[in-house]
Amino acid sequence: MDRVGVGVIGCGFISAAYLTAARSFPILDVRAVADREPAAARARGTEFGVPARSVEDLLADPAIEIIVNLTVPAAHVEVGLRAVAAGKHVHSEKPLGVEVAQARKLVEAAEAAGVRLGCAPDTFLGGGHQTARMLLDAGAIGRPLAGTAFWMGPGHERWHPNPGFYYQRGGGPMLDMGPYYVTDLVNLLGPVRRVAGVTARARDTRQVMSGPLAGSTVPVEVATHVAGTCEFVSGAVVTVVMSFDVARHRHRPIELYGTDGALAVPDPNRFGGRIELAAAADDWHEVPTEHGFTDGDHRGIGVADLAYALRSGRPHRASGALALHVLEVLEAFGRSSESGTHVDIVSRVERPAVMDPDRLEV
Repeated sequence: MDRVGVGVIGCGFISAAYLTAARSFPILDVRAVADREPAAARARGTEFGVPARSVEDLLADPAIEIIVNLTVPAAHVEVGLRAVAAGKHVHSEKPLGVEVAQARKLVEAAEAAGVRLGCAPDTFLGGGHQTARMLLDAGAIGRPLAGTAFWMGPGHERWHPNPGFYYQRGGGPMLDMGPYYVTDLVNLLGPVRRVAGVTARARDTRQVMSGPLAGSTVPVEVATHVAGTCEFVSGAVVTVVMSFDVARHRHRPIELYGTDGALAVPDPNRFGGRIELAAAADDWHEVPTEHGFTDGDHRGIGVADLAYALRSGRPHRASGALALHVLEVLEAFGRSSESGTHVDIVSRVERPAVMDPDRLEV
């Protein structure tokens, strides 16, 4: 297949992972990087041997078909709309937007323009999660009834050199880490019907603990502990907790419980990991991974899947529709906490197609 020209907008922390992974996907040809801070684009371009250009030049280049939008969450929709208006396909870093109403405008604009919209996370395309999906589809635990999904830590200010945006509008543990978990749950169980949630905020400021800003404080504008329950259209009920307020815990990332057994799913912020299965009367045992993309960080596999989909005409898996559904679920936790009621999820989405164990192209 002809390679697909890619331009990256946003040269911050996560761009290094995308640019590194892009080298392993022969369908992708990264042709330029850009950032609102030209120095950041030049530094990243030099590091990876890619030209640094202005955002305007990058959007105007007919050789670039896909824009990878790695800006901060509050800019995802704005930059995405500019790319769509330029006739480009877009793959956005998560979340698709900081509000459902805003993100829906991007989805509608892409549909009207006849371009494709994709969005992270794409970790559910990793071997650990694809194998878990295969096991569920094969009836390994019977009919899924319930589950748990936990990501809890003491806060990103402990390691990130500039963590302020995690605590501003568009941040918080649910919008930051929730996309990995809810996207994987939709991949495994299908769409969500309704959500009940409770939110809390432990502190009004956070102290930066690493990098040049160490010792300074950042304001906290969002909930930092979010807990609740997702009821899926399938009938499964999953407890979800995302927190920046927990020092330590022993919960596994995702466990699913069915009529005939239980399944432990790997960390959805990683591509591989240990898969364990237990029948109703037996202890846990490890299940071998049957799909590729398990070792290392393959962030950007969703961009490659989008590129192959463009060339073959098939649907891409990490779609804008999936990301919008997930965002509606994430937003519903806060809405439920404020209202004291369940929040119905309006959007519906099909589970993405299972990947071939050996090839990304199909």
